[in-house]
Amino acid sequence: MVGIFSLVTGYPGPSGFGSASTAEQVTEGLDASKLTAIITGGASGIGLETAQVLALRGAHVIIAARNMEAAYNAKALILENNPKARIDTIQLDLSSLKSVRAFAEEFLSMDLPLNILINNAGIMFCPFQLSKDGIELQFATNHLGHFLLTNLLLEKMKSTAKSTGIEGRIVNLSSIAHHHTYGGGINFAQLNDPTAYSDKKAYGQSKLANILHAKELSRRLKEEGANITVNSVHPGLIMTNLMKHSFFVMNLIKVFTYLCWKNVPQGAATTCFVATHPSLKGVTAKYFQDCNEDKPNILADDEKLAKDLWQFSEKLVKSAL
Repeated sequence: MVGIFSLVTGYPGPSGFGSASTAEQVTEGLDASKLTAIITGGASGIGLETAQVLALRGAHVIIAARNMEAAYNAKALILENNPKARIDTIQLDLSSLKSVRAFAEEFLSMDLPLNILINNAGIMFCPFQLSKDGIELQFATNHLGHFLLTNLLLEKMKSTAKSTGIEGRIVNLSSIAHHHTYGGGINFAQLNDPTAYSDKKAYGQSKLANILHAKELSRRLKEEGANITVNSVHPGLIMTNLMKHSFFVMNLIKVFTYLCWKNVPQGAATTCFVATHPSLKGVTAKYFQDCNEDKPNILADDEKLAKDLWQFSEKLVKSAL
């Protein structure tokens, strides 16, 4: 288990990497020229760093972003530093299931392979709101949008893995905040009830959902014998636009916990490590922090909760139709 000593000092764990490792360091020597990767929220923060580094290693990167101006700027920045980079941009608003379907249709129409799906985008600690589909916004954006997106792209990932022999990898960005959620983990009965809403617990709920989704999807893929792994990661504490709803509070916390915070290249390291490192071939349904496997909250290992969440998510998607 990743300890506070390793977190603060950057001392490497069993993987050879630690909290001080950067995305470039964990992918050093990697040839990703045969890989195609989708990164949601790839226009800013650790998503942009992930896109830059995977492109640097030769991957064809699809930046999925709600703000297309930011996506175009991200593409221009990557090409400025790496003129040979293969970058495409497609609009994706994860809070809208219609937008998720439109993204999947556009990507599939490009007839590209798909080796890596990084479910990176998210929102954090926002005031109570409902999505366009009438679902609590943090749950809708952080979990449900990614749930549908992954399902819509899964057959493409399976066929790519089968035809190329290259293992497909899905990475869900969770958070250490998954420890702080509602009683029972997922507040199914009162998901959309503003009187039961806590911005912090709702965020933790959505991050727990990311891990449960990865676990249940991994179980299903293993039963099928599909050559795809699904893991979740905590990127670490990084000051990005994700914290815009709690900027003052997070800055105050940072004053007292500054030794535990990472810069953006360090924040993208665990994502890149889990998405690409050869040592993780066949490793699935795990939770990673600081580029090493860690143990999540006990609720994240609840198989019944994972199955219940899957069924609940399917019902929400169908009701939105």
